[in-house]
Amino acid sequence: MQVGERDPHTGILTTGHEWSGITELDTPIPRVVWFFYGLTFAVALIMWILLPAWPLVTTYTPGLLGYSQSGFVQDQLAEAETQRADWENRIAELDLNNDADDPEARAIALKTGKTLYMDNCAVCHGTEAKGQPHIPNLTDGAWYWGGTAEDIHETLRVGINSQHDETRFGEMPGFGRSQILERADIQVLVTYVRHLAGLEQAEAEALEAGEALFVEICASCHGEDARGNPSFGAPNLTDGIWLTGGDRATLYEIVFHGYQGHMPHWDDRLSPVQLRILALYVRNLSQP
Repeated sequence: MQVGERDPHTGILTTGHEWSGITELDTPIPRVVWFFYGLTFAVALIMWILLPAWPLVTTYTPGLLGYSQSGFVQDQLAEAETQRADWENRIAELDLNNDADDPEARAIALKTGKTLYMDNCAVCHGTEAKGQPHIPNLTDGAWYWGGTAEDIHETLRVGINSQHDETRFGEMPGFGRSQILERADIQVLVTYVRHLAGLEQAEAEALEAGEALFVEICASCHGEDARGNPSFGAPNLTDGIWLTGGDRATLYEIVFHGYQGHMPHWDDRLSPVQLRILALYVRNLSQP
């Protein structure tokens, strides 16, 4: 077949190509195809001019608009920072112990506090804040160093027996180890303490002896009514809530060997506003 031969049915010239008796018509490209081809080229050219496009040796052409995804993200972060600064300032000025002070800011603090708690506290106190042996339950309303939001804030800030210069220091001495009490006296004292918490009954004579020992040895920290003293971190011995357990064996070991708890300080890890947020959240766990 020669180039220039016309198709007998359409009268259109053929290309000279034939496959199994089928010839190819030399049909021109439709105008709509040329239109979209030109449109694509024009859009690409405009984008090359307006947006980052061509790589250079150490950088790239920024385009007339100066747009970049990293710049877009930075703008969003700056806007979020501006919005956050507003409620952070409000939280910084809150009266922590006044529940009626700026409810909206307190609501934001409680919502934000969960993240801070999970990141910093849950590893010891648990995801549900129920604690574990030797680590307090934060939901039961029993506080060793005071349960107001201000008290909790201070405990978070300086820690307990931590390396902070202003740490809260508290320790129960070992009355048996230091030979202040005989073993028999410790047993009498344990019986009396368990009686105070409603865990054990005893004869009046034993309770009288236990009370005398308690007033002499324990009342200076735990108080004569045994309801504790937040100034020393001394727990309430009458509420049935025990940090290490209330069975006889455990209480005997505590009285004999003593006990010193520890909590790290967060003053150098969390910002002042974060400390206030976390204090409000922790306080709310037992007083929602």
